[in-house]
Amino acid sequence: MELAEKGEISYLVFECLAERTIALAQKARLSDAAGGFDPLLEERMEAVLPCCAQKGMRIVSNMGAANPLAAIAKAREIAQGLGLSGLRIAAVTGDDVLSIVRSGILPFGESGHCCQSFADRIVSANAYLGVEAIVAALAAGADVVLTGRVADPSLFLAPLVHEFGWSMENWNLLGQGTVVGHLLECAGQLTGGYFADPGYKDVPNLAHLGFPIAEVNEDGSAVITKVKGSGGLVSKATCTEQLLYEIEDPAAYLTPDVVADFTEVRLNETGPDRVEVSGGRGKPRPESLKVSVGYLDGYVGEGEISYAGLGALQRAMLARDILAERLGHYSLDELRFDLIGVNSIHGEGLSGMEHPPYEVRLRAVGRSSAMRKASLVPREVEALYTNGPAGGGGVTGSTKETIGIVSTLIPRDRVIGQVQLMES
Repeated sequence: MELAEKGEISYLVFECLAERTIALAQKARLSDAAGGFDPLLEERMEAVLPCCAQKGMRIVSNMGAANPLAAIAKAREIAQGLGLSGLRIAAVTGDDVLSIVRSGILPFGESGHCCQSFADRIVSANAYLGVEAIVAALAAGADVVLTGRVADPSLFLAPLVHEFGWSMENWNLLGQGTVVGHLLECAGQLTGGYFADPGYKDVPNLAHLGFPIAEVNEDGSAVITKVKGSGGLVSKATCTEQLLYEIEDPAAYLTPDVVADFTEVRLNETGPDRVEVSGGRGKPRPESLKVSVGYLDGYVGEGEISYAGLGALQRAMLARDILAERLGHYSLDELRFDLIGVNSIHGEGLSGMEHPPYEVRLRAVGRSSAMRKASLVPREVEALYTNGPAGGGGVTGSTKETIGIVSTLIPRDRVIGQVQLMES
């Protein structure tokens, strides 16, 4: 809302999809044909549509998730309820390639297994689209564009291609635009979120973190900034960290639009909360598109219990050993224990401590293809109350179906992005 009200921007972009969330959205759509889009779409549209409509600010977002058509129907309903008539709302579809993946012989990149061997367990398969369909929607006058699975930087690159008329074969412009998109895609990570480290990397007013703005020139160079007076900061350091985020090869960052080269990117602080970005380059785009595949991966049962006071660590370790013996009789597919605050992140080797902790939380988690077996884990943790070491408390537990994520590649010509428009 702060960006919409004070940002002086032409485009407001909501990047809302992770790899797993679209698989969860596909599951939601199976149980409700009118669902499957981002559950926060309604709240967000109600918050920003009036301001955006008043200012002529266009919205681009992947909040369509597994059901962009239902998403635009909901957005139109919201616009009409707010008295906003004449808004053009577009859905971008074509990323759903579930039927192709289920019937094909495509290998999973992580294991080499054939997709067909998972066919009865696959619940979603979504290809990462590029900018083309979004650009087409904007050219058709769309005020709001809601997509499914689109590469994150493409949501930001598309308005640049549309506004500046960039050729889809000008690889250096597309590479520089992808740099801008990659910087912006995680919002607050560029303005001090996931960056702050007290005494080492201090961030002012993090509780009221401002989201980033890119002022982009026709040559793709940009200045990254934020709303004046908002919390957080924009600096060479925050931009450098985000530039390197999730990058395997800085010379070849693969997207559906371009193979971007970040190695010549230059960051220059030109004033308070203003960083100039230039030097991105590119090479011809890949011939294949990445597909994120979600599959049913059994059930996970999880339980936690706390121990505090003198001997807390020893009592938690005794509880762990009791659980290991009791749960060992149930032939779970996988079983893990963590002493949170002691070894749950770095393991025993790196987490040794000179003084034992005064409080410890024990976590037990088990996986099984059968829900009944997985549910035994939280039951046994709860049983520690009266059948385990002294002083246990604060038990929590759950059993849930899990979605696994793998990926494959699909020939580009088998995926066609499409646009559907409706008016409020």
